[in-house]
Amino acid sequence: MRQALEGLYRVALERVDPERCVAQKVSVASGATTIGGHALPDGSRVWLLAAGKAAAPMARALESALGDRLARGLVVTKDGHGLPPGRLALRETGHPVPDPRSQAAGLEALALASRVPPQDVLVIALSGGASSLWSCPLAGLEMPDVAETTRLLLQAGASIDELNAVRKHLTALSGGRLARRARAGWVVVLILSDVVGDAPSTIASGPCSADSTTYADALEIMERYRILEAAPARVRVHLKAGAAGDREESVKPGDPALRRVVVTSVGRNRDALAAAERAAYRRGLKPYLVTGAMRGEASQTGRRLAWLARAARPAAGQAARLLLAGGETTVSVQGDGRGGRSQELALAAAIVLEGAPGITVLAAGTDGTDGPTGAAGAFADGDTVGRGLRAGADARDALARNDSHGFFAREGGLLSTGPTRTNVMDLVLVLVEPATGARSQPPETPTETPETPTETPETPTETSEMPQSR
Repeated sequence: MRQALEGLYRVALERVDPERCVAQKVSVASGATTIGGHALPDGSRVWLLAAGKAAAPMARALESALGDRLARGLVVTKDGHGLPPGRLALRETGHPVPDPRSQAAGLEALALASRVPPQDVLVIALSGGASSLWSCPLAGLEMPDVAETTRLLLQAGASIDELNAVRKHLTALSGGRLARRARAGWVVVLILSDVVGDAPSTIASGPCSADSTTYADALEIMERYRILEAAPARVRVHLKAGAAGDREESVKPGDPALRRVVVTSVGRNRDALAAAERAAYRRGLKPYLVTGAMRGEASQTGRRLAWLARAARPAAGQAARLLLAGGETTVSVQGDGRGGRSQELALAAAIVLEGAPGITVLAAGTDGTDGPTGAAGAFADGDTVGRGLRAGADARDALARNDSHGFFAREGGLLSTGPTRTNVMDLVLVLVEPATGARSQPPETPTETPETPTETPETPTETSEMPQSR
């Protein structure tokens, strides 16, 4: 079952391969060049900025297609995610917490954007992780201020929307400011989405998009998570001054700088899910898309999906079911362990699945990295808890300490892929085999309704209707 799930996971990754996705958006024919549906002016040259975990393959596709029309470019990506450089400058910097290299890369990107002549085109290729990778502090702040604030928000379990709302008011490229700095006649933005809803204003903290959030919103988020007083003093002063109107706000709707911006999506989580769903049909499975908007605490989501899987077991003789979910959960760190949101989700699911045969979960990030670990995610099934105990690891204790990685490293359930150089959030694939005899009893009374998914399920196709919980 693990091999089947990993195969479907890799099919999903292939569908959102950044190099192929970008290449499909570039057309060069009879001397006319079109990028993302936008025809480039005759005689114009292209300058390129690529940032994020998928920056290198996105840039390589553009470099290959544009040839001599590409004037100059900069690629900013995570350590280990680069590719052999062509004519473009490559910078590898810190993620998920920015570092001094992030600041240097941000300054370099701003300088390049300001040098593009008005008759030329600036192409910006964005993917998840860019917010940290070229994080350049606003005036009055320093890089340790931004880094510590990012760390506090991540530890508190802030969502990507909340994290970016704060970053848009601390950093110099986010919240439309890169578009404001650009001098090109046109700015064409290609986006590989790593956020639920695929909003350009959220992806990479919206460097070329209008920002609807304010300094007051950023301040409220810090206060709500009770981390404002723990934040660096310069951050507190800066956010309070901004909320009082003493700092320039991020770029708002209607700003003239945005009139030259064209935004095109090249790949999304839903594309990866659709590819896995089609592959499941071809392999004789009956897929069901639970949600493409998975959010919330990873442990709660894992429990819900596991209970849903237990309730959805097909009768003997029926096709095995594949439950699919995509999105991005969060982890509110309470313990001293090590892990990531996909591993935490899988560990919570394993506890619910204890003793249940024929159900296997794969939860993994599409970027190949789950939290500050070397794993992409983890597998879980009805014997995961037992295997852990036999290896000297207690699943419930590990979950309480947020030590999912430590547990799965001993139990043997880690999925390690290395950098995939794509990033469209996370995938959860649950394979449910038909009943073969007496159904196992749940290990404990559920604290949540088993059939309640993380989000409202998307409308299933006719062949993928789910049975009701019994």
